[in-house]
Amino acid sequence: MVRSFARRALPIVGVAFVACLFLQVFLAGLGVFDDPTSFITHREFGYLLGWFTLVMLVLALVGRQRRLVVGLSALTLVQFALQSVFVALRSDYPAVAALHPLNGFLIILVTVLITRLAWAVRNEMPAPAPATAPTPGQVAPTVEA
Repeated sequence: MVRSFARRALPIVGVAFVACLFLQVFLAGLGVFDDPTSFITHREFGYLLGWFTLVMLVLALVGRQRRLVVGLSALTLVQFALQSVFVALRSDYPAVAALHPLNGFLIILVTVLITRLAWAVRNEMPAPAPATAPTPGQVAPTVEA
């Protein structure tokens, strides 16, 4: 039941995350073209968005998604952590800090891929574990027709 919920929730969380990421790009644009204090909103909203990456990874693990989906979810968590690192390097290494917007777009791309892959299998349940053979001295269950 929990696994089924996680499989259905992951693509929904992915869609919500992508929508919020587009809003985050808009907030950055406001900071550049309208009011520089809007970067405070961009920064604070960005910290809030970090929770999506953790939720997606947990849902991928609990939902027993394919290794690719779990790996991409972990990658998104790492990418998101790097966003703050890039900003922190803006004074000393501006060329490295310039990777911040590029990484942001890569986060969108990876999240769209996770969402598409998760959406394709949202109603599938993984195959149950194979039954074990009875141990010596144990009677095998019989099936009556």
